[in-house]
Amino acid sequence: MSKQTQALSVLIVSTLAFTVCFMVWMMFGVIGIPLKKQLGLSATEFGLLTATPVLTGSLIRVPLGIWTDRFGGRIVMAVLMACTVPAIFLMSYATEFWHFLVIGLFVGLAGGSFSVGTPYVARWFPKNRQGFAMGVYGAGNSGAAVNKFVAPALVVAFGWTLVPQVYAAVMLGTLILFWLFSHSDPGHRVSSDVKFVDQLKMLKDPRVLKYCQYYSIVFGGYVALSLWMVQYYVGEFGLDIRTAALLAACFSLPGGVLRAIGGWLSDKYGAHSVTWWVMWASWICLFLLSYPQTDFTVHTVDGPKTFHIGLNVYGFTALMFVLGIAWAFGKASVFKYISDDFHANIGTVSGIVGLAGGLGGFVLPILFGVLMDWTGVRSSAFMLLYGVVWVSLIWMYWTEVRRTQVMGREAAASPFSRSFSH
Repeated sequence: MSKQTQALSVLIVSTLAFTVCFMVWMMFGVIGIPLKKQLGLSATEFGLLTATPVLTGSLIRVPLGIWTDRFGGRIVMAVLMACTVPAIFLMSYATEFWHFLVIGLFVGLAGGSFSVGTPYVARWFPKNRQGFAMGVYGAGNSGAAVNKFVAPALVVAFGWTLVPQVYAAVMLGTLILFWLFSHSDPGHRVSSDVKFVDQLKMLKDPRVLKYCQYYSIVFGGYVALSLWMVQYYVGEFGLDIRTAALLAACFSLPGGVLRAIGGWLSDKYGAHSVTWWVMWASWICLFLLSYPQTDFTVHTVDGPKTFHIGLNVYGFTALMFVLGIAWAFGKASVFKYISDDFHANIGTVSGIVGLAGGLGGFVLPILFGVLMDWTGVRSSAFMLLYGVVWVSLIWMYWTEVRRTQVMGREAAASPFSRSFSH
């Protein structure tokens, strides 16, 4: 089998594996709704329930990235998937809130698959195609949308307990397929004389911290909203769980599938240009999404007149669709930055940046719940994200845009001006 064929095979089965892992990781976004009613949870407790798997999936990303550099992606991914199967199955037997939290921590290991597959897939491709390859692999984020198609149908037909049982069987089948059709190349491993401590020194690099902040929005925000949106639609617009999940998929699906296009755009125009436009698109969408349903009265010469301002379900879904596309491109462009700047340490740096993104996905749903309980305003979730995007725009302006020579002799030599000139 040629190297090119092996690379393609690795890309396909790794993307499938990541899609299934992500589907499992997002499980609480749907089954959490009947559980919220069954257990009598507040918005904050619901946020904690949905976020628990995200915590372990995030914390394990750095060691998984390092182990992938050290031992190779094939064996690490296979062991990781095998470890999640018993926990997923046990979920259907849980009855207390703490049961779900504890088992959720083990199910959450599936979320660490991203920092295994990213370096594993990237090293099979030449540098000028790595953005695209990582984008295709990252399209496995669409597992969040798959979850929204599959889980509501199972919940309505058979009850929530069948969902973990089906997902455990799917994970086991995917593990077998992955092992049969993936390959290993010893040349892709980092030299064994590199110490863990040396690899973790990457955290001191200010560029790594900046990419962590970007990723906490485009990925952390994506994970948080994927978990939060079904119950948001149910509460805000009074929809049933299947319709709510279908509309929520209008955000999750492009947010995953279009990541490959984001990788291609990043290869062509540069990571900086793509990320800059992603942040501005996010800023506009989140500003509009933040506005709560409002009635106000104006005293006119003909007496008081009441006006209503607020998004209807169609306008809301359209904005979420655009936001999903922007974040799909942003997830790919951040990893293009990493492959450009840290080619020899993609596994370690992608693990660190993935950790930051995952922690964003853990903290944000809890904060959404706290804000909801505190203010009673559902759109406060978008107000929070709007503020976080401001931080990225300011940071990006001061560290990248402000240093870009737009006019004069130096402009042609600037890497950023070259990326804008395309």
